[in-house]
Amino acid sequence: MERNLQIPWQEDCYMDLKSTSPKSETRKKMEDAGWLLRHQKSLQRFVSVSLLMDMVNHMRKSEQLTAEDASMIQGRGSLEDKVHTLVELLRISDPQGSTLQAYLQNSHPDEYNLVTLHDSVVQQHKAVLRKRVDTESLTHQVTNHSHGPALLLVEGVSDLQQREHDLIQVSVNRGTAPLHGRPLGLDRLLAPLTRVSTAPRVTLTVGVAGSGKTRLVHQFVRLWISGKIFPDLSLVIPVACWELSSFDRLSVERMLRSIVPYENVDVILNGGICKVLLIFDGLEEFRTPLDFSEAPATPDPRRELLVSDLITNIVRGNLLPGVTLWLLSRPGVGSKVPAGLVDRVTEVQPFTHTHIQDYLTKSLTRSQENSCICQKPVLILCSVPGICRIVTTTLSHLVRAELEDIPLPRTLTEIYAHYCWPHLTSADPSSGSIRKPLATLGRMAFYSLLRRRHTFSEAELRTYGVDVPPPLGTLGHRVLQREQSWSSECVSWRFVHTSVQEFLGALFYYTSSRRGMFDLFSESSVSWPRIGFPSHYRAALQKSNSAANGNLDFFMRFLSGLLSSAVGGLLGGALGVGREEQVTQRTMGTTLLQNTVVGSGGEAVSMRSIATVACLAELQQGEWIRSVEEDLIGCRLRGKLKGGVCAVLAYLLQVSDACVDETHLSNCLDSASLKRLLPQLLYCSKLRMENNEFKDDAMELLGSLLSAKDCRIQSLSLAENSISSKGIKPLSRALLVNRTLTVLDLHGNNIGTKGAKVLAEALKLNQVIVSVNLQSNSIEDEGARALADVLQSNRKLTSLNVQKNSIGPDGVKRIADSLKKNQILQDLNVSSNHLGDLGTVALAQALMVNHTLCTLRLQSNSVSDKGMKALTQALRSNKGLTSLNLRENSIGVEGAKAIARALQENNTLAELDLTANLLHDEGVTAIAGAVKANRALRSLHLQWNFMKGGAAKALARSLHSNTSIQLLEWVPTLQTHLHYISLLVLLCYESPHVLSLRGNSIGMAGAKALSSALKTNRSLRSLNLQENSLGMDGAIFIATALRGNHQLTYINLQGNGIGESGAKVVSDAIRADASECVVDI
Repeated sequence: MERNLQIPWQEDCYMDLKSTSPKSETRKKMEDAGWLLRHQKSLQRFVSVSLLMDMVNHMRKSEQLTAEDASMIQGRGSLEDKVHTLVELLRISDPQGSTLQAYLQNSHPDEYNLVTLHDSVVQQHKAVLRKRVDTESLTHQVTNHSHGPALLLVEGVSDLQQREHDLIQVSVNRGTAPLHGRPLGLDRLLAPLTRVSTAPRVTLTVGVAGSGKTRLVHQFVRLWISGKIFPDLSLVIPVACWELSSFDRLSVERMLRSIVPYENVDVILNGGICKVLLIFDGLEEFRTPLDFSEAPATPDPRRELLVSDLITNIVRGNLLPGVTLWLLSRPGVGSKVPAGLVDRVTEVQPFTHTHIQDYLTKSLTRSQENSCICQKPVLILCSVPGICRIVTTTLSHLVRAELEDIPLPRTLTEIYAHYCWPHLTSADPSSGSIRKPLATLGRMAFYSLLRRRHTFSEAELRTYGVDVPPPLGTLGHRVLQREQSWSSECVSWRFVHTSVQEFLGALFYYTSSRRGMFDLFSESSVSWPRIGFPSHYRAALQKSNSAANGNLDFFMRFLSGLLSSAVGGLLGGALGVGREEQVTQRTMGTTLLQNTVVGSGGEAVSMRSIATVACLAELQQGEWIRSVEEDLIGCRLRGKLKGGVCAVLAYLLQVSDACVDETHLSNCLDSASLKRLLPQLLYCSKLRMENNEFKDDAMELLGSLLSAKDCRIQSLSLAENSISSKGIKPLSRALLVNRTLTVLDLHGNNIGTKGAKVLAEALKLNQVIVSVNLQSNSIEDEGARALADVLQSNRKLTSLNVQKNSIGPDGVKRIADSLKKNQILQDLNVSSNHLGDLGTVALAQALMVNHTLCTLRLQSNSVSDKGMKALTQALRSNKGLTSLNLRENSIGVEGAKAIARALQENNTLAELDLTANLLHDEGVTAIAGAVKANRALRSLHLQWNFMKGGAAKALARSLHSNTSIQLLEWVPTLQTHLHYISLLVLLCYESPHVLSLRGNSIGMAGAKALSSALKTNRSLRSLNLQENSLGMDGAIFIATALRGNHQLTYINLQGNGIGESGAKVVSDAIRADASECVVDI
């Protein structure tokens, strides 16, 4: 509001601000001694450069300042320092500050009023807010969860959030936070986030019902009152939107008069200097929806508008343009605020698994937690703090009641039934009387749900026959909570969570439909006749499936859950529903739901179809769902994705434990089933779709999937799909816009040179993907050159696999040249190509410069001693490489000696694999000598290198000196007692954690030596003794060792002919002495 505008002074009269002067009492306070000292901070805060110049000039004319004083003031740095210096000088010449006070009062009255009155108004406002937040804390101290709500900075409201019911959003995302959300503290909520950015004028915070938005406002207000955040804000004005919705029409002036009714507050609001924050909490509470396209624009603060239109004009900046706004809303309504008007979007962070566990721990003991096993959908919904509290409260009550005849609830409907009527678990004879509150609270819940009303005045409660306030111990007392206005004694009531309203609405509908003769979705008595529960249930399902934004999905889920046998046993008697009637209703509901799912089988799976499957699960008719889940786990879905199976599978993608870590849809999809599942695959984080033989049309679908705004896929495997160079094009186009995919696995396809070039062009621009697997794609040298160009420009790619691609020395040379410049790539796999010594030398030269690459795989590349010598020369100076794989090459004794010399100098290489080379005893002995001094190496693989006893003995001696190696894998021929002793020496010292002796035929004698060593060894964790001819006697020796060694966690005894008796001996030993050890027999 401009400074010269008029504001309301009384209901029907207005006063000109410029003619307003402080009251006599206020004037008397101004004339008190020490005005200058008392208002020093305000002067430093509100005096502008021009006003400072006027003040200095007047003080010089009044002989309060000298020319030297004026120069001193001018020489100060910041404006605040200059004002501070002026005040200090005036305190010498005019301690009372009367001259400056009189000058400001006469010549600059607006600034004078601001300096004089600002602090008193702010303190009065803070006192009112402090009383309000203290009262709220006292009222809700029992229900507050230990973890306060936290904010995440997000890019905007997603399509899913715009379209779907709050709890459907939670289910689809498995209760996880937004993918790219960044934590944002309340102290940074309104601040610039970079040096070049500005503070936001409009900040939007979205969060599902029960996420803690209002509590977040209380937390912000409390911190501001105490001066911990944003001290530069003169006023923070929180407004509960439900209070404004009680007005039909409202002007800005009338609104401000109602929410900040303090004397002289206009000085701050209209000063144009003070920073004011206006918080609108709960945009969804307005009776008419926000409409930014149709709302009439007006800059007139006195014009009365519909409340929603008033808020629209404030957000647009037509009204109160200088005020900072913080809007809080559920996502669906928040999305209606145009993105161009919002400077910052934040989202309330959901409960993590740790938060949920902490919440349960405070209410239940560990044994009680383990006994409370709910369905996965319920656990996912516990990421909403409001629902987590309901679930925990219910389970805590039931577990502590210790009623053996009452099974613990597993579904959402069971939990809410126990929450609303905990006395149903007791022997109280009054427990059957629950129909009366349903006729009042249930009716209000149902019809308000249809109108999307969630807040009620006391008059509305009385209209429905609800007692206000609800008496202690009644249903109303349990499910209703009181909300008070920030600025007045006005109160409202709401259900503790919207899901409780949906549950009670469903229960009311259920009880009414058993005898209802008209359509219950019409509150008036004039409607189409509808007789019998099946007819009403069918009508509810149709209404739910056609409802916009799925706002009746959970109502329908609760209605279906009421038909389950568990809920029927709990509420049936109290509602007067007999067992036979329950069975009839259950059969009817199951059949109707299944037919509805099957009927939608030819279409793309919608959220409504998934909601219908969820109704089946809530009804506890899950045979079909379990059958599809078993096929999903067993990879047996091929040819079965027809009818309603796709809808069931889509439901499982959200709730099944089999899809938590990754979704495995390999060898089961064709273009038709992919098209049906496509809308739901968006929300899978790790997706494996291997061996599906996708054609070009399927690749187009996958391209559209990855291009979607809501895509959450982070890891995608399309291995073994025969993808051609044409099929890779839509995928590459998608990578230009996708911002979530970090891992792409295309191994075993046939993209060829052309496909590699197309993909490389996309990877040059993509700055998200960190890992690409192109193994076995025939990209050849030309494709390798294209990928080398990627390494010169891409700043995100850390892992590249081009194994088995017929790449020769020329191709790898280009990659090596790029590695000299690239400082990002950490893992390079060029195994099973045609590098030879030429390619290896090129990579070695790159390693002389590149110290970022950590893992290099050169398996099966015809590397000989020449290439090995070049590599070892690089290893002497390289400071980055930690893992080097040279399996199945032609490295001989000279190469082994070269690596031995390098190991004496290199202190970074931790893993070295020289399996299946030509090292012989001499080469291994040289390496063993280097291992004595090297302290970096942790893993050494030397199998199949034509070693004899000397090498084994040398290794044992080196490990006597080196206790750093944790994994040693080699295959000597243990045929003499000397070699058993060498092995025993090896195990008696603190060296390897993992030892593999697979395929050595050590027999009973070797097992006996091992047994003796294991009794004293305290480092070995894993031992592989596969295929060693141990027999039953050898198994007995190993079992004996388990009684003395408690460090082993894994032993593999497969392929040893142990027999049932040997297996029993080992298993008995495990149970008795090594319960933590896993033994494969």
